[in-house]
Formats: sequence, C-alpha cells, structure tokens
Amino acid sequence: MAFAKSLVAAALVLAFSAANAQTAPSAATTGTMVVVPAFGEVKHANDEATITFAVEEHDKDKNAAADRVNRKMKEGTEIVRRADPKAELKTQGYYTYPVYPEVPPQPVGRVAAPVKPVPIAWRVGQYLEVKTTNLAALPKTAAAAQKVLQINNINFGLTPATEKRLDDQRIAATYQNLNERIVSIAKAMGRQPGDAVLDTVDFEGSGNYAQAQRVEVMGSRAMMKADAGDGMAEPSFEPGETTLQMRLVGKVKFK
Repeated sequence: MAFAKSLVAAALVLAFSAANAQTAPSAATTGTMVVVPAFGEVKHANDEATITFAVEEHDKDKNAAADRVNRKMKEGTEIVRRADPKAELKTQGYYTYPVYPEVPPQPVGRVAAPVKPVPIAWRVGQYLEVKTTNLAALPKTAAAAQKVLQINNINFGLTPATEKRLDDQRIAATYQNLNERIVSIAKAMGRQPGDAVLDTVDFEGSGNYAQAQRVEVMGSRAMMKADAGDGMAEPSFEPGETTLQMRLVGKVKFK
C-alpha cells in the first residue's frame, strides 16, 4: 500500500513539472516590456553638385593683385552663367592679406631690436560657389571656367526634392525592419507575434536611443578627357550615390 502511494506521489510530481515546463515561457514573459531598435536605409544616385571655384593673385602692389582678381572672377562668373544658365551662383570669401619676409634666426644670447614688419607682397583671392543639377554638362562647364578660375572643391548630393521623396521610402523600410525584429524576438521568447503590443515608436531618437543618419558616397576621379575643340581638357567626375539612413526604437509589451 505504501509503495502504491509512492507511485501516485511521483506521478503527481512529474505531471506538475511537465505543466510548469509548458507554461513557464509564457508566464515568465507576460507583461514584459522589450525595447527593439530598428534600422532602414535607401540609396539614390546623386543629382546635384556643388563646385567651388577660386582665384588668387600675388603682387607687390595690393591694388594690382586685387584688380586681376576682380577681372578674373567677373570673367569666370560670366563663363559659368553662359555654360549653365540654371546654376545657382554665390560669391564667397574675398580676402586680402600681406606676405611678410621670413625672419632669420638670431644668434644665441643676442636680442634683436624690435622692427615693424613690412609686407613684401600681397595675396588677394575670392571664391565662387556654383550649385547645379546639370551633371551631364558639369565637366564642360568646369573646363570652361578653369581657363580663368581654379577648382577648389566639389561635392555631390541630393536635391531637397529628391531627399523629401526618399524620406517616405526610408520611413517604410525602417518600420518594416521593426516588425521583422519583433517577430524574431517573439519567437525567441517562445511567444506568438500576435501577443506583442507596440507601445511606443521613437523615430526621432528623442529618447536618446538613436538618431537619423545620412551617409554620402561621393566620387570624383582626377581623370582628364581631351577636348580638341576648345583646348582645355575636361575633368571627369563620378557623382556617386547618397545613402539615407534612419534608426528608430520601438517599445513592445507582451500580453
């Protein structure tokens, strides 16, 4: 009789343990709040270029240097306007500063009498920023301007209209990634995706979880393409593409 009671007790213990093993995953995660980071990105070929032209002159006569800069910048600006009438032009950074002779090193122990430095020359320069969407004609425009001006810098990117249009795709891609990760997390926790209730979605990173990112991929090869027509070789540009990225954080609560 005692042996039979022992068998019954052992069976009850095993049944209780099996029941707990089946219900433990759900019971342990009920009411759990899970913070889920998500990521999305879209890529698009750059459709805008910002190129900075510069002119600089050196002369003992400050006025002579400034005069040459003024004439060259005016001529270069007119060339750019004729080559690309729709381009946006903006004058930047007109500067004039003196060039002083180098001071020879003094022997140890000898203190030279203070002498007011006298400029031996003047350096005068100016910059012109050109923003354009006519990328097909950019090499020809740059080559024409280079007859008078020099290229100081060039950047490629997206127009505001293109970036605004891509923002819808970027948001959709990021939200889709959030849903995919919620499904994966639910499975890992032994729960059904339908048990997850989305409590908060932080697109702005205002909770210090993440922030939107923009990665620009720009290309500009230093190759020159011969143009026998006007005598100036055209620079060869590779606009590349821009990647727009977004991160968000969602708070998910399991029923």
